[in-house]
Amino acid sequence: MSVRHFVSVFDIIGPIMVGPSSSHTAGAVRLGLVARAILGEQPAEALIELHGSFAHTGRGHGTDRALVAGLLGMKPADDRIRHSLELAAAAGMRIRFAEADLGQDAHPNSARLTLGANQRRVTVEGASIGGGMIRVTRIEGYDVLFTGEHDALIVVAEDRPGTIHTVTGLLLAHQINIAFSRVERRQRGGEAIMIFETDDPIPALIPETITDFYWVRWARHVPKVTD
Repeated sequence: MSVRHFVSVFDIIGPIMVGPSSSHTAGAVRLGLVARAILGEQPAEALIELHGSFAHTGRGHGTDRALVAGLLGMKPADDRIRHSLELAAAAGMRIRFAEADLGQDAHPNSARLTLGANQRRVTVEGASIGGGMIRVTRIEGYDVLFTGEHDALIVVAEDRPGTIHTVTGLLLAHQINIAFSRVERRQRGGEAIMIFETDDPIPALIPETITDFYWVRWARHVPKVTD
């Protein structure tokens, strides 16, 4: 499996953001944004586990505030990031931080976010890989790979014939081009996760329609988080 990433002058210069570090601030905000979108709403509770340098120096660099800012829906340039913990508390969001060893293969700037709201719960692992860029590596225990550089449709469903055709057919009907796709499953006939990264925004009707199929556990639209 190859990693798709092309470096531009904007990656080198870095994103417009509230400091002090693109890895510890902009990337962390984007990880929070992606995790929020995968949950499908603002979390009511969050366990945020920090790995590597995120665990060792993250709080001094504002990683904790940046991740929470993303969970609140803020962007990297939002002046409210420094106050995100207070704003989350005011919104009734219950947050707990911990350190975790995500394995020797995990990027030093990695985090695992376990989020809950109403009847929903999701666990997302990802890393801030520099220049404000991110890499999402696990969702609900499935190994994945996407960067937030495209809109994405994520579907967790029974591994059964016709599911991929149904999803791609809906995207085609709305003239949405698929840039990249990936399917992961634990066993044949069990459950699978499908990620479709697209060149176009995904209307809310699509994940809502997919969720109505009885063999689908959930479907989410994750808007791109890069500028």
